[in-house]
Amino acid sequence: MLRTARRTQNSGGAVSRLQSQKTRLKSVCLQYPLCWLLSSHCFCLLKNEMGLIIFFLCAYVPKTEAGRCKWEEVLKDLDRIKTSKDIDVSLYTANADEDEECQELVMRCFFLETEVIFQECRIKNCSKTQDVRNIWQNGNKKLNTNKLTSTKSEKCKECEEYEEKNFTEFVQNFEKVIQRDCKH
Repeated sequence: MLRTARRTQNSGGAVSRLQSQKTRLKSVCLQYPLCWLLSSHCFCLLKNEMGLIIFFLCAYVPKTEAGRCKWEEVLKDLDRIKTSKDIDVSLYTANADEDEECQELVMRCFFLETEVIFQECRIKNCSKTQDVRNIWQNGNKKLNTNKLTSTKSEKCKECEEYEEKNFTEFVQNFEKVIQRDCKH
């Protein structure tokens, strides 16, 4: 009887080993054809014209998405508010052609002045209050994500050093500065 018990124990261990080997074998058997199928189709695609077109489109699409301007939403909102008759304020307006190393500080000035527009709109209950708020929030989000990297040089002015201009001129210069930033 002891012998029978041992055989059962041994055969039980052998059965579990066999099952584990079968599972591993199934896994290997599935992996090889799958790998072969994928590799043969990928290389086969590159042999014909349509495959090359798909390959180049797939390679190009991520680059175009990454190439989008981070200020795109701000530009859309600026376009919506620039014709507003409700907004009548004088704002410190940086020049669109400021030195390149002052670009980040100039952007910060524009967004600070956008907060002034937002406060005025809230007081006067402007029709474009939400668009102005979007500009201010989107700008601050983007600027806070990119902490101030440029150091203030002698060339760069403080926001209050710029000339005060009307709302229309402010928006025009703001758009030019953003477009300039998008090109870099």
